[in-house]
Amino acid sequence: MRQHLYEPVHDEFRELCRAFLRREAVPYHDRWEADGIVDREVWRRAGAAGLLGVDVPERYGGGGQRDFRFNAVLVEEVVASGCTGLGFGLHNDVVAPYLAELGTEEQRTRWLPGFCSGDLVTAIAMSEPGAGSDLAGIRTTATRDGDDYVLTGQKTFITNGELADLVVVVARTAPGRGARGVSLFVVERGTPGFTRGRRLAKVGLKANDTAELFFDECRVPAANLLGVENRGFYHLMANLPRERLGIAVVAVAAAERLLAITVEHARSREAFGRPIGAFQHNRFLLAELDTEITIARTFLNHCVAEFNAGRLSAVDAAKVKWWTTELQNRVADRCVQLHGGYGYMLEYPVARAWLDARVQTIYGGTTEIMKEIVGRDLLGLERPADRAAPPDGPAPGPAAPPDGPGA
Repeated sequence: MRQHLYEPVHDEFRELCRAFLRREAVPYHDRWEADGIVDREVWRRAGAAGLLGVDVPERYGGGGQRDFRFNAVLVEEVVASGCTGLGFGLHNDVVAPYLAELGTEEQRTRWLPGFCSGDLVTAIAMSEPGAGSDLAGIRTTATRDGDDYVLTGQKTFITNGELADLVVVVARTAPGRGARGVSLFVVERGTPGFTRGRRLAKVGLKANDTAELFFDECRVPAANLLGVENRGFYHLMANLPRERLGIAVVAVAAAERLLAITVEHARSREAFGRPIGAFQHNRFLLAELDTEITIARTFLNHCVAEFNAGRLSAVDAAKVKWWTTELQNRVADRCVQLHGGYGYMLEYPVARAWLDARVQTIYGGTTEIMKEIVGRDLLGLERPADRAAPPDGPAPGPAAPPDGPGA
């Protein structure tokens, strides 16, 4: 189906991404999967190639392109290359707006040049052992002490957690105030009291480092408070549509890649003396998957255009996130089945893609949370964030249940 979303300038950027990945990532990714982490140098090379901070203002070293289509192109090409260990999407799509839009001029000047060059890798830390989708359950606290905040607590499932030089940490600054008592802090590598635990062994995405983080009376300068104290919940809510849109981009790109691999397999693999694609059942299955992926791509492209226009709602972001990630898993499952025994072998990309897909319906807000957002909107029910709105005005962004961003 002909694309109507991208323009020639995006096609040129796509070629740049493909060339970079062929040269700097594809030859090394098997080793990165075995190591459980990518080489640090690939981040600096990505920065030098102009792949980091594409929408960060040029005065801080970014590309200055306030167009999410560039972000989507990079993510699509990372997925198409099979280099799932590269945490560029989290860096560009999730963390960038926190630093660029909430940061003070001093903070932006201090952090964004390194963000764009790849010298500073970033992460966001919200999930805790006892609190994932429920922001109200976080126990990490930050207490003001002179010119510092003292952070105490633990985070888990943190993507880029081992490589990260800057971590946006969600902490409770006003216990007992619920969503009105949460703040965001940037914790820098080497801060006393900040340590990293074990590298977590995951089902999929094995080359992407995921870690536990610990804060033991970690003294963070008050100058590292991001945004407004006690309004961290609303800062998170304002950025969630963008994060969920990014996850949907991954989902559709992955489904398209899986289908292409499986169609080729159906042409070349023979059973009972003919290609397996010659059997009507298999043709019908491939036709169904192709149709559903086309529908998903159409809705995704619509949502990207709506986001660029400043109109993507929290509800539509929830719709595109849950539908495309569930589709990705369904496509992965069917494609493994069509590969037969080969689909269960890790040397085949379809098997690894099947494992990588599973987390997509979990992080960034589970499918169940997404349906809750959509259902409450349909019925006109009050949402938790509405009840928690501060007395000085509405939240800066669409209200949603306290499900928080992905780790």
